[in-house]
Amino acid sequence: MNDKARIGLLAIIAIALVGVFMFTDVGRFPDYVLPKRGLKIFAIVITGGCIAFSTVIFQTITNNRILTPSIIGLDSLYMLIQTALIFILGSTSQTIVNKNVNFFITIAIMILFVGLLYRLLFKREGQNLYFLLLLGLIFGTLFSSMSTFLQVLIDPNEYQSIQGKMFASFNNIQTDLLWISVISIVVVTLYALRFLKYLDVLALGRDTAINLGVNYDYVVRRLLIVVAIFISISTALVGPITFLGLLVVNVAYQVIHTYKHSYVIVGSILVSIIALVGGLLLVERVFTFSTTLSVIINFVGGVYFIYLLLKENRK
Repeated sequence: MNDKARIGLLAIIAIALVGVFMFTDVGRFPDYVLPKRGLKIFAIVITGGCIAFSTVIFQTITNNRILTPSIIGLDSLYMLIQTALIFILGSTSQTIVNKNVNFFITIAIMILFVGLLYRLLFKREGQNLYFLLLLGLIFGTLFSSMSTFLQVLIDPNEYQSIQGKMFASFNNIQTDLLWISVISIVVVTLYALRFLKYLDVLALGRDTAINLGVNYDYVVRRLLIVVAIFISISTALVGPITFLGLLVVNVAYQVIHTYKHSYVIVGSILVSIIALVGGLLLVERVFTFSTTLSVIINFVGGVYFIYLLLKENRK
């Protein structure tokens, strides 16, 4: 089976799961149920696509398949930004109430952080996997600790407005951000297209890419900005899902058996949709809402992450 056939098979599975989720157990009120489910599917496609796309790019830049943007603290940074805004301005501030303003402020701060991260990690030669993991752990712990400290100090009533952002939920989708997210994704994707042609070369390593004529610093800096925006969009819509990118991208590599990023990106997005829709079916139809989708994904992804670490350590 060639790469196109594998992509087609993933697309069929994704469409089948979407159909099962949309049209089973509709009940007597399809006019109410179907739009609600359609909204969830729409959010899943956006979220899964952003996380998969950004993870493929990030793993290519770092030249390692066990790293995700979440591991270096981007999810924790998002929570710190939201907590700090409420702590400083209050939950009734227009910056908080107006979700579009909040959305753009968050993206701007995350882009600044990515610029700093680029200088720390990618401008210096000889950095290895352990340094990346250590620095990511430090950033994630620092941001989480600062968020917790501020949450202790704020008014309990304002703390409730933060709680909804702390955990991923497809039952509490920020619908006000859906369309602005779609517009932002289209604009950023069009901007990123000019750099995606370099991904196959970047996967060969920094020195090889430079020798082949790639303006490495310029391309990597732009791609990191794309990663930051996509992670901001997915986290703003449904909340943080730490290990989804790690899980779906590595599964996509195993299924497709190619290093061509044009196939890997599409395959990762399809695997992400399959994982999220399949997970929602389990949560709603099997576990009857006794657990959440983020718990299942983070558990499976965490176990898979440990497996990948042990596998790399044996090499």
